[in-house]
Amino acid sequence: MVTFSHTDTGTAESTWSDAGLAALPGLPLDPARLAGTRFVVLAAHPDDETLGAGGLMATLPALGAEVEVLLCTAGEGSHPGSPTHSPEQLSALRLVEFGAALTELGLAGRWSFLGLPDQGLGAYSGTIAAAIRDAAHGGGTRPEDVVLVAPFRSDGHADHDALGEAAAAVAAAEGFGLLEYPIWYWHWATPAQPTWRAWHQLQLAPAAAEAKTRAMAAHATQVRPLSPAEGDETLLDADFLAHFDRPFEVFAWTPPTPDGGRPHRSADAEQIFDAVHAGSADPWNYAGSWYERRKRALTLAALPQERYRSALEVGCSIGTLTADLAPRCDNLLAVDASGTAADRASERLAAFPWVSVRRQVLPESWPAGSFDLVVVSEVGYYLAPDELAALLDRIRESISPGGALVLCHWRHPIDGWELDGETVHTRARERLGWQQSGLYREQDFVLEVLTAPGAVPGPVADGDAGAGSGAGQRGAG
Repeated sequence: MVTFSHTDTGTAESTWSDAGLAALPGLPLDPARLAGTRFVVLAAHPDDETLGAGGLMATLPALGAEVEVLLCTAGEGSHPGSPTHSPEQLSALRLVEFGAALTELGLAGRWSFLGLPDQGLGAYSGTIAAAIRDAAHGGGTRPEDVVLVAPFRSDGHADHDALGEAAAAVAAAEGFGLLEYPIWYWHWATPAQPTWRAWHQLQLAPAAAEAKTRAMAAHATQVRPLSPAEGDETLLDADFLAHFDRPFEVFAWTPPTPDGGRPHRSADAEQIFDAVHAGSADPWNYAGSWYERRKRALTLAALPQERYRSALEVGCSIGTLTADLAPRCDNLLAVDASGTAADRASERLAAFPWVSVRRQVLPESWPAGSFDLVVVSEVGYYLAPDELAALLDRIRESISPGGALVLCHWRHPIDGWELDGETVHTRARERLGWQQSGLYREQDFVLEVLTAPGAVPGPVADGDAGAGSGAGQRGAG
């Protein structure tokens, strides 16, 4: 749990703006297909919904979407030191404010109150899950037509995190889409943390932005002092509210799984990642992010040999790591399940004629040939467990004696997929049984090199280097 206080200075909105927050890819929701989609918006306390998703909520009714809001607590613990308002009085006031805010968003009467205790949601995950399912299945809506809108599960506030975790669990089990909205994250986190770079933004029409402003003003107990007395100070000051006065809202997005909660498999990857790449030329800010550039430098430094005769990169995306690997390889084949990503990688790598890029879904298909280097970076957890096992078997069959397998993966949970980075690495070690020749682990990612049995391939002679010889024109398979 993150330790912070609303009285902390926090990260300035200008810092987020300078980091390129507005350049995040657009949320991949087609307005023309939202009619009949059921959105269940979850709020731990009155004002959470407006801060994080007020613009979205004001937008949806006009598009024909159904919106139901579940409020978990009355937020009676917002001013624990108030000399003028008891928790019961605050509860009554905040519920009235909540109703007024939803009216401004065009959702009058479209909400239910669960009556759970403020600062205690962690003990009510079962109650919350049942309420979510009841609201989501109203009218017999299909799972693929349901989207949950909930606080970001790592927002740093115990109630937000508990509600976000409950929503994520239901979404995964039922196959619902999931939008997570950060609130306190903007206050305590900084752009140096890479989490936000995988998120999406929703541009707000002027009418929706104005409705959000009016709705936020309705939460008077939070944006104005209760009284001049000590303990009745304004809870949400202007610097904090600046994070929510943007012309867009930001969400972490997990698409629905139409077959009722089946975790994604590699066959889903083309559609999912085509949509991701369609929203941005560089959806994870590979080129500009210090995190990404540093991770690539560490990956290159971990390679046991200076050069490789034949290499395979699994999941190349737009080819940024591929471009760094190219000068170290005689032949390099880069593959990705997304045709959109592969096309962009081909453009990026046009200056390297010894590099081939293919749209190929692994492990169901596999390139011919043998490789003395295989790189699997940020890919393994996008496979089901049996697919990962098949991928590792394919690598074992095609790697040269003494060849290197480089694994690099994010260490945090991956929404909508069964595996995480640590599990991928553990299963690779167990299934292959190869010598571990390098390991680097930090808070956000793990980098590991496994070496296949047999003699290590000899160094490539200078005259054979792909970057300056005809030999470099050879394909990898």
